[in-house]
Formats: sequence, structure tokens, C-alpha cells
Amino acid sequence: MGQEILINVTPQETRVAVLEHGVAQELHIERSSSLGIVGNIYFGKVCRVLPGMQSAFVEIGLQRAAFLHAADVRLCQSDGEIEGKPIQEVLHEGQLIIVQVIKEPIGTKGARLTTEITIAGRFLVFLPHQEHIGVSQRIEDEDERELLRNRLLGLLPKERKGGFIIRTMSERATDQELLADVAYLEKVWEKIQEDSKVATERSLIFYDLSLPRRVLRDVVNADTVSIRVDSKETYVLMKEFAELYVMNVVKLLSHYQGKRPIFDFYNIEKEFELAFLRKVDLKSGGYLIFDQTEALTTVDVNTGSFVSGKSLSDTIFKTNLEAAQGIAQQLRLRNLGGIIIIDFIDMDEDSQREKVLEELNRALSIDRARTNVNGFTQLGLVEMTRKRTRESLAHLLCEPCDVCSGRGEYKTAQTIAYEIMRELLRESRQFEATVFKVIASPSVIDLMQDEESQSLANLSDFIDTRIVLQVDTKYPREVFDIVWS
Repeated sequence: MGQEILINVTPQETRVAVLEHGVAQELHIERSSSLGIVGNIYFGKVCRVLPGMQSAFVEIGLQRAAFLHAADVRLCQSDGEIEGKPIQEVLHEGQLIIVQVIKEPIGTKGARLTTEITIAGRFLVFLPHQEHIGVSQRIEDEDERELLRNRLLGLLPKERKGGFIIRTMSERATDQELLADVAYLEKVWEKIQEDSKVATERSLIFYDLSLPRRVLRDVVNADTVSIRVDSKETYVLMKEFAELYVMNVVKLLSHYQGKRPIFDFYNIEKEFELAFLRKVDLKSGGYLIFDQTEALTTVDVNTGSFVSGKSLSDTIFKTNLEAAQGIAQQLRLRNLGGIIIIDFIDMDEDSQREKVLEELNRALSIDRARTNVNGFTQLGLVEMTRKRTRESLAHLLCEPCDVCSGRGEYKTAQTIAYEIMRELLRESRQFEATVFKVIASPSVIDLMQDEESQSLANLSDFIDTRIVLQVDTKYPREVFDIVWS
């Protein structure tokens, strides 16, 4: 069984699950209220230039100004090449420029921009401001790379404008398909140029394809055996798009009309729930712990209940091998990116560490996102990176807990009770009150009326003020109020 793609469409959102051998490997979601903006092109206005950071902030019509680094300013102007010049010599406040989003706003960070426009097609990526022909880094064979480059050069006119990057999908493309892709990309660029001439500042000029169409362009490959869509309207739109640009995909498309929801039928809803769990169980009995922060993601590997190895060393080795596969799957499933630190269980033999790294690289080789594994550090940790362009699944669908503010834990009732008593003592010295009323959560009040009742009575005598306790079920544990009269 090859790759299967399931698409669930509602008026509010579109969800896509990519299955390989019947197991969910990727989950994508696009909400009508917050469409992704990677690939979108804007007519922006420079609002601030920071020479010390060699960067600028550009307003493009979003809530936060977007970020543009000098390394991403590569346009040619009439006065010559600007690449390599200090940003203050290239940009100034109030300047209007055409920019493209290369990273979504993540957390408190605004979107990341570039002035080097790229337009993605099925087989090629068009570079309007460049002339060279590049090849995807995922095609590693040098002979194959040179063959593809020469093949495309033979198809293109000598007086062409713009360059191209050859995508992995082009390995199986015909000459007609490549030429059709070139024509499509050039038409899109002509339209962008026309729209930019009449665009107002901080406005959208070009937006990338919707999620279902991006699936046809970016996700479908030679291993794809079926694409099932539960919306008749979306199915028709995808079929029309496929007939124009990816004819070989038309036969894979089908309209799912089952009585059960498509994600229920294929047990994908469960996969969505598991993608938010901190703990992921392995089949052997071991487990993984994922902790995601703004700076990096850590993965801890544990043997758990797995003890079937011939020895302790064998048990650890087998757990780490299985963990390498599980980690690669979870990174894709959760769309985790940036810096990733993996704490495998300590292994004594170098040969075992090498085999674990080999297994990790093998499992990551099918990931469409660019990954780089740096190997084991002196502390026995594996450092790796995964290209991040969009929010992780957790950041997209979840928000920090109101109680713990994202810490993953919160104070005990006893800790809060002692904080209340310290605050009572503090306020008794500031105000001449006859009674203090403490309003707190049920667990805190129960503790103060039971285990800490003697301490509370002693405090009341010490400050010579009556203390009244009141329960409010709407209060989280860490929240309390003290009212005096």
C-alpha cells in the first residue's frame, strides 16, 4: 500500500491527512478565518530600518509588522546589484517594496519576508529575478542533477527571463509537462507584475493556492495511490485544477460518499488527538516525551516497560532504534521545526550509536521538509534541525493553559494557602481593617478550613482581625482575592 491522501472539508476548515502504509504521517489544517500566508506576495511599506541588526520591519497589512533581513534582500535595481550592501543603503523608512512571505508569524514573532520572489509550480519553481537553473537538494545524484539541468535548458528559449529550480517531481515529468509548467509560472508572474502597478501600499498582490490545490501540487508523488475528498464542490475544483496542471493525478481523485465521516472511517480523528499528547507510547513499551518551547523542541526517550532484550544494552539499543522511527514520524505529524534536541538512552558502544543515527536519517529521508542531523554531542544528545515555515499543529490548534500559563504545572493548594496568609499579614500592616474576606478556589478554601485551620486562627489572633473564607468555583487554583472592610 502506497501513499493515501484524505481530505475533510467543512465551511470552517479544511483538514488533510497523508497516510503511508495505512499510518498517518502528516496532518494539515487550514481555517477560513486564518488562512496561511507563506508564499503570499505583498506590496509592503518599510516602517523601520535597524542597521545594528541589518534588518527592517515592513508593514504588509497584518497585525504585526513583518521582518526582513538584509540576507533576504537580493533584488537588482537600476543602479546595479544591491546584494551585500548594508541594509541602510538599500532600504529607507516609507519605501514601498514587493515582498514575499517565507515564514508564517510564529508565537510573538512576525512573518519573515524576502524580496527574492519565487513562484512554485508542479515541477519547477520560477525565480523572476535570477537567471540560473538550480536543482532541488533532495536530488543527491550529481549525474541526475546535471541531466535534469541540461534537459530543462534544452527546452527553454535562449532569450528567456528568469531562472528555475527543478523540483523532485520533475524526474518523472515529460517535456510537455515541463513546458506547460513554465508557461503557467510565467503567466502568474505577468499577472503579479500587472497587479503590483495598481496596488495600494500594505496590500496583497498574490496569494498561494488553497490547501487542497497545494496538496495536488506539493504532496502527490509517484507513490500516491488515491486521493479521497468528502466535499463534492472541493472534488470538482480539484479535478478542474488537476486537468489543467497535473493530468496524471485525475484518475487518483475520488469523491468519498460514505455514511461515516471520512476521518472517522479511517480512524484519523484519533491521530489528531495523539498529536497533542506530551507522551507518545512505542509499540515495544518504551515511550517518547515531547516538550516544545519557543526556542527549541526536546525529545526524551525512555525504555518504559520494554524488557525483552537479551541484556540491558540490547534493550536500550532496540528501544532507541524504534524511537528513531517514532521521532521521525512525530516530527512530520506535529509539523515540528527549528532546533530539535533528542535525548536517546545512553549507549556504550559507538557502533550502536552509529546504527541509531543511520535509522534516524533513513526515517527522515521521506520527510518533505529539509532536515539536518548533526550527530551525537559530547553530552550524548542528538542535535538536528527541521525547516519550519508554518506553525506546528499544537500552536495552530491550541493555546496556553489559563491556569498554568503554559508551564505544564501549577502550584499546590498548600502553596497558595501560604501565599494568602503572607498577603493577609502584609495587608494588615497597611490597612486598619475589621475583617478580611478571602475569596479563592474550592481546593484552597477546603485546605484552609481543614489542615491549615490552626495556622489561620493563629494568624487571625496575631493581626487581631477576623478572617472570613469564601469559595468561588470560577476561580482557578492560583487566583485569589482579599477584600477588607
